[in-house]
Amino acid sequence: MRATCKKCLALILVSGLLLLAFIYAWSPGTSSAVDIRPRQGSPVKKLLDGKIQDLVSGYRDDIAYRIKEDVAGRLAHNTCVCVADKETFHLPFSELLFPRVWAHNLGVAFLESQPDSEGAKRQRAQEYSSFQRRSYNPADVLIVAEANSPLQYPTQGVEVRPLKTIIIPGLGLEEEKRSNHIVYLKAALGTFDVAATVDKVSVKGAGEHHMILSSPLLSALNRQLQFVTYTNTVFHPKTADTVQFATEGHQSFFTIKVGHGTIPKLYYSGHQTEYNISALVTIATKTFLRYDKLKDLIDSIRQYYPTVTIVIADDNEHPQPVTGAHIEHYIMPFGKGWFAGRNLAVSQVTTKYVLWVDDDFIFTANTKLERMVNILEKTTLDLVGGAVREVTGYTATYRHTISVEEGGEKGNCLHLRKGYHHVIEGFPNCVVADAVINFFMGRTDKLQQVAFDPRLARQGHLEFFIDALGSLHVGSCSDVIVSHASKIKLPWSKTESQKAYDRFRYSSSSADSNLYDEIFYFKNRFKCMTSN
Repeated sequence: MRATCKKCLALILVSGLLLLAFIYAWSPGTSSAVDIRPRQGSPVKKLLDGKIQDLVSGYRDDIAYRIKEDVAGRLAHNTCVCVADKETFHLPFSELLFPRVWAHNLGVAFLESQPDSEGAKRQRAQEYSSFQRRSYNPADVLIVAEANSPLQYPTQGVEVRPLKTIIIPGLGLEEEKRSNHIVYLKAALGTFDVAATVDKVSVKGAGEHHMILSSPLLSALNRQLQFVTYTNTVFHPKTADTVQFATEGHQSFFTIKVGHGTIPKLYYSGHQTEYNISALVTIATKTFLRYDKLKDLIDSIRQYYPTVTIVIADDNEHPQPVTGAHIEHYIMPFGKGWFAGRNLAVSQVTTKYVLWVDDDFIFTANTKLERMVNILEKTTLDLVGGAVREVTGYTATYRHTISVEEGGEKGNCLHLRKGYHHVIEGFPNCVVADAVINFFMGRTDKLQQVAFDPRLARQGHLEFFIDALGSLHVGSCSDVIVSHASKIKLPWSKTESQKAYDRFRYSSSSADSNLYDEIFYFKNRFKCMTSN
């Protein structure tokens, strides 16, 4: 009896193992490998490029035209050249009153410091090629719709989650009656099928990348097109598939975005009828050898915002305790640096907004954080800068515009200019710019996404805004003002701590210069930069 039971148990065990193996073998996602390599040079893109050339070549080139120089001169020529202004005259304060544009050849400056300049150029080219492949999205490819096409299709707005199925909206065919009406669908990252069948319509290639639908009745074919589905088969969190939709003598293309939806990151600050700064804003700063200045900053903040959280990043060699209510003090390795401290401080913020201040700022009655919160709440800005007032009364906003000009294989040109783009409607003291002074409030999650290059230890500011170009919508308001502690010190009145700070902060070396050249030339792929 016992032997029989043992045989039964063994049989059940073996059967269970076989069943598990069978389930594993047939489970979704394990049956075949999927090519997820970047598809920058896909056949569809080549076909699109050829179609655009065919369309352009179809126009007559013997018709005369006149170029409008004032308009054509504004077009990008993709041949950027960094040229400095010529010095014309010398007058007192001429540089201040009439600032000249200077130019810096980053390629020459960086490569001449490298033992293997050709190797550095090759690695830069390889890195850029890899970046292009990773960032390529078929949704960015130019598509030109042919004139008088009988095909009806969606031009934008079609989205599918990775590995999911949708009905493609808006497909249709409008043409004269013929014996057989036929359309073709072709995709690279997904397959087609029909959610329902219609009588007198032939469907070939269902469940494949290429599907053909035909019918002697145009009305039946159009009815069938209402049920065409697309299933994504290549997982990618954010990409697009270019669909070719064609009939005899005509073809069209449209994109289906493939990707997860953006997950919102919302901040609960409690019910409030007016802005609760303590619930909405955290103040962040970085300190080094200036505990006296830091104390003055904290005291001034507490005068106007007694319960707002202050986050302090500290890389002093001999840290001193900084205590008090609503203060978070984080100790870093000695001399870790300016941008590393910014990263640490901002990483600890849990409120919707973060206000960045230097440790030698002083809050006054004009430091109205409510105004910064108000414009961030009511506009699409991600970051808004204020103004910094010196003891002399001079107030600076440090507004800059940043532009990048295509420059071909050797890299692009970076252009920095003082100024702004335009005034913001409803906020007469505020403008849109690309870079602002280092007194700014931003959306915490957006600043964390861009981050600060931790290699910039002694100095750095515009580098953050260059990295943020295209990611952050930046503004500047001149009516939110913070004071700057006096920097006017007689040499013999400076303390040892102040002298040590000056040595760390303002001394420069060839290594520092080479680092900036490397960041701009290699990391950001600029060949030169100009600024005024």
